[in-house]
Amino acid sequence: MSGLFVLLAVLVLAAAGAVAWWLNQPLRLANPTVELSVEAGSTPRDIAKEWVQAGVETSPWLLYQWFRFSGQSRQIKAGSYELSQGATPRDLLRMMVRGDERLSVVRLIEGWTFKRFRTELALADGLKPSTAGLPDAQIMALLGAPGVPAEGHFFPDTYSYAKGSTDLAVMKRALRAMQKHLDAVWAQREADAALRTPEDALVLASIVEKETGREADRAMISGVFHNRLRIGMPLQTDPSVIYGLGDQFDGNLRKIHLQTDTPYNTYTRAGLPPTPIAMPGKAALLAAVRPADTKALYFVARGDGSSAFSATLTEHNRAVNQYQRSQRNPGKSP
Repeated sequence: MSGLFVLLAVLVLAAAGAVAWWLNQPLRLANPTVELSVEAGSTPRDIAKEWVQAGVETSPWLLYQWFRFSGQSRQIKAGSYELSQGATPRDLLRMMVRGDERLSVVRLIEGWTFKRFRTELALADGLKPSTAGLPDAQIMALLGAPGVPAEGHFFPDTYSYAKGSTDLAVMKRALRAMQKHLDAVWAQREADAALRTPEDALVLASIVEKETGREADRAMISGVFHNRLRIGMPLQTDPSVIYGLGDQFDGNLRKIHLQTDTPYNTYTRAGLPPTPIAMPGKAALLAAVRPADTKALYFVARGDGSSAFSATLTEHNRAVNQYQRSQRNPGKSP
């Protein structure tokens, strides 16, 4: 019996030694770099599987066990990560809990324009500005997407990168991430959605993103715009008009702006604007393809971040009068 215990002890020590050796060996990668966007709420088991699916050539079970027994699995944070040749399992986990001082991060926010995106990348610590001075169209060509408008085609997320990386490399990851998310939500679209293409969904999602930051209202606002698209009614969305004004907008949207025709003036033109107007997040993308089942054709801001929805113009005018008066006299009940 004592011989069996000795044998078991030897096997345990051998296994422990093998694991210790594996943790310090460079992981084999299918490509020079492997990228993965870790979604909020992903389990360590899912993350391990996704790394392997992305191109890390190891056992997903072994990777998951490492995450689990490290004691750091709950510290893994959502974000977009890039793994390079030479990285070990220890490096991989350290990167995801952001304990590696060699890495920097840049955060891209929902609702930002591509211009704002470029500004943030230019200010990012240790990121080489390889696209400085280039027009948007040339950047898209370098990214392998010639003719695709830059606006809205980059996914807002937190991107980790090694110092010395280029802004173009981060853009490429954000572009791929948006395409991945757009493909996923397009597959979930309602059968009767008033959208013909994934690009339509991206444009509408960008409008929904700019119209509200209130999660509960996104699907309703999308429902209003779907209803308008179905009957050929102008979308009449101020954020699109403002986007079309560009640097001419001084923070005050005037009646003359709503009456001056531009490709982005959704008061003078029916249908969607020609391109997205901002970077939509995942929630806005989903709302665009899965609108609320509503008869509403109008909405107005209540002043507390939420919106009031109406099916008729009479109801809408009543709501506008109520909430505009409330905002003019905040100390009085409407």
